[in-house]
Amino acid sequence: MSYREVSEVRDGMQIDWDMPIAMEDGLALRCDVYRPVKEGRYPVLLTYGPYGKWLHFEDLYTEQWQRMCASHPDVPTGSSNKYQCWEVVDPEKWVPDGYACVRVDSRGAGRSPGIIDIWSRREAMDLARCVEWAGVQPWSSGKVGLNGISYYAENQWQCAALQPRHLAAICAWEGAADFYRDMAHHGGIFCNGFTHDWSRSQVYTLQHGRGKRGFRSRMNGDWVSGPIELTEEELGANRRDFYEDCLARKLDSDEYWRSRMPDWSRVKVPILSAANWGGQGLHPRGNFEGFTRAASTQKWLECHGIEHWTHFYTDYGLRLQKKFFGHFLKGEDTGWSKQPKVQLQVRHVGEHFVERHESEWPLARTQWTKFHIDPAALSLSPSPPTQASSVAYKGFSAGVTFLTPPLARDTEITGPIAARLWVSSRTEDADLFLIVRAFHPDMKEVVFQGALDPHTPIAQGWLRVSHRKLDATLSLPYRPYHTHDEEQKLVPGEIYAVEVEVWPTCIVVPAGFRIALSVRGTDYEYGGGPASGLKTLGAVWTGVGPFRHDDPRDRPAAVFGGEVTLHAGPERPAHLLLPVVPPK
Repeated sequence: MSYREVSEVRDGMQIDWDMPIAMEDGLALRCDVYRPVKEGRYPVLLTYGPYGKWLHFEDLYTEQWQRMCASHPDVPTGSSNKYQCWEVVDPEKWVPDGYACVRVDSRGAGRSPGIIDIWSRREAMDLARCVEWAGVQPWSSGKVGLNGISYYAENQWQCAALQPRHLAAICAWEGAADFYRDMAHHGGIFCNGFTHDWSRSQVYTLQHGRGKRGFRSRMNGDWVSGPIELTEEELGANRRDFYEDCLARKLDSDEYWRSRMPDWSRVKVPILSAANWGGQGLHPRGNFEGFTRAASTQKWLECHGIEHWTHFYTDYGLRLQKKFFGHFLKGEDTGWSKQPKVQLQVRHVGEHFVERHESEWPLARTQWTKFHIDPAALSLSPSPPTQASSVAYKGFSAGVTFLTPPLARDTEITGPIAARLWVSSRTEDADLFLIVRAFHPDMKEVVFQGALDPHTPIAQGWLRVSHRKLDATLSLPYRPYHTHDEEQKLVPGEIYAVEVEVWPTCIVVPAGFRIALSVRGTDYEYGGGPASGLKTLGAVWTGVGPFRHDDPRDRPAAVFGGEVTLHAGPERPAHLLLPVVPPK
């Protein structure tokens, strides 16, 4: 068994391949360092994750790479693109500006040995130690920044809470923060579509020890998943089964989840948190929670649209990142001292975005507006119903949809959303899938290119009614926060008041259009038919991408297939609370 451990000059960079970083338990993780050829001390951008530091972007994410380059030619421009990797920086666009870029294969993945335990505290500790290693190298200025998408953003929150001494700033680009609420158990409902498909297609395919059964790197011709080749049994013994771990741990009181949650009071480094309006089911909730709850006094929020992987690489995203890190890692006058605290790409119908700067989140001038639910009329109205009524639907059905009248004027909805419902079930539980939607005057639904699915609705929220218990300290009128620490089963036929968190969104709905709330017993499905998915996360998507909640072990038909009834009236004021934003 051998590692490369060589340093060479290529494409105007000094590249150190497979450098070892010793962990305190004696294991050595492997990293690559891309740095200027000229001797000196340079600020460091570091990533730690399981996607293979030697795997070229295009070799596993072919469609994503080709689509991005075709739609955004600024991405491949200015680089040979030989060292492009999924969701991390292109060193050819950073090293010439005087940065060292360090890519670390996480424990058990790629070139690093060990046991894969996704987003564990062990991984967070590893990342913090990698930061400290990078901070004392002879080519390092001692200032280390973390910058990357998704996995490479999510573990930044955990690492920052550990407060490694050399960590100077983080840019969490579309990164979940609460793995229970943001990913695995939406409102208490298990998200099997992502936890299963993602872990198997994107992580375990790159596990250390696959050797010649894995990918050969186009960067250097060597094996992406290490120089050794383990049996399938040995590979299985060297990883935790993320899907089964998530399914088995249905409550947030489990130490498995608590150990993965950052302590926000200890996250004090400068932060750039970048969210995607269309990322329902994974990242944006973490970006908003991180921005509002982190103890840092220097934090900024950016919100954009289109695909999950794109804007990190476009000139728009690159300029923003360089402006941020130039200020905090290099001490340059980049103009960041005048950067607005919140930079929004306000979404309009037709995939049109208009940049606007704000001072806070949620926006202080928000008009929190209740749209009252009337089951008899299936309507959403500014006025509450005068009579009590109810409407029932089958638990595994498309449920019911409540509509506003045509809007009298253009209406901007930007911010978090909440709903209060009154629910009864014929069984001991019920799952609620809430979809905020918009319709053209001809009643054709408005959908968007989401972070993944091309037919993504305006907003989504979820709640298992037995998980209705609220955290009185963390709950806000516009953001209910559920404890998920116990199940409170229902008495069949009894009516319960529930608060439902709907993830933040942004849309300017034109005059004459309608806003709708669908309350379903299953995942949202776009009425225009399915679309092609992506090889790594499923071939066909129907509106929610891979974020499906249809595991019968979590949702047995005898419990969740029963009839559900929604109630409203003067004694039961059911409503949807929308963040209506007036013009400045």
